[in-house]
Amino acid sequence: MSEVKNLLVLPRLRVQNANAISSPMTWGFPAMSAFVGLMHALERKLYAEGINVSLGNFGVICHDLEAQATKDRYQYTFHLTRTPLSSPKDRAKIQKDSSYKAPSIVEEGRVHLDITLIFTIDSAAAESEHDDIAQQIGEIVGGMRIAGGSVIPNRSVPSHKQRPQWVTLDDNEERREKQFARLKRRWLPGFALTLRDDYLAEHHQTLQQQNPEASLLDAWLDLSRLNHYCALENKGESNEKPLWQVQRPYRGWLVPIPVGYGAISDLFNPGEVANARDTKTKFRFVESLYSIGEWVSPHRMKQPEDLLWYVDNNEEAGLYRLNNDYHLRASAQ
Repeated sequence: MSEVKNLLVLPRLRVQNANAISSPMTWGFPAMSAFVGLMHALERKLYAEGINVSLGNFGVICHDLEAQATKDRYQYTFHLTRTPLSSPKDRAKIQKDSSYKAPSIVEEGRVHLDITLIFTIDSAAAESEHDDIAQQIGEIVGGMRIAGGSVIPNRSVPSHKQRPQWVTLDDNEERREKQFARLKRRWLPGFALTLRDDYLAEHHQTLQQQNPEASLLDAWLDLSRLNHYCALENKGESNEKPLWQVQRPYRGWLVPIPVGYGAISDLFNPGEVANARDTKTKFRFVESLYSIGEWVSPHRMKQPEDLLWYVDNNEEAGLYRLNNDYHLRASAQ
């Protein structure tokens, strides 16, 4: 049975110009770590406003995604801007010499999103105050950045469907299932991002049976692409026609995703590393960790934990990552 007691639902948020470059090797939907940052920043703002609540796990449902990119055959190109130019010296040189080329700019990918955010929430406030707290949180989130993007009014959805909700799940299992079923209907159409570490590990073992030197990176790349193979339409005939088919080892909408960071250095004491942003916190160099995610329609979820992500750090092993338990129930079905 699910152990989640309270859910805070912020439905149908329209986010403009969110960061579409989720890691050095992936792009599209923002990294889930961006939503962890939002959750922590939101908790600090709530504390400053005198709203004593605790946010725990989180989930994201995407209803619409509009990447600010142009596709030319097989390549995507981000829509980039250069405003203003790098420096006054560059602008002066361009005015004097039209052939002068200003320094290149850092590529910034952007995407417009229509999302629903779900948080587990705990508070000592009375139940009669829950609706007011949810409304206040919704107003605060409206003035924050989500994955670097701005929250703007969503004109495509009626206002009553954008109202923040504090949902207290019933202790009775049957009534609890009905509550969650109503929530899932409100989240349609949309897809929730879940974690499929199990697919990655299983596919790695499959590749090693064919090639003992196959690595996890090989398995990750193989699951991240569409593999086409050629079959013959009329076998045994002289006029055989090639028939191209897509071969995928698993069903579902699988995507490569970053899930956190892994340490590539020792843990340094505060102030020991020059030019660190925070001189009061220990410092460590890290690189991105990758896994496989699956976009799943909410109506396939059995309980709230299926779509919720949580921080699952292991400092001794140098792992700072996020986790999701959807695969535990999906594999048992």
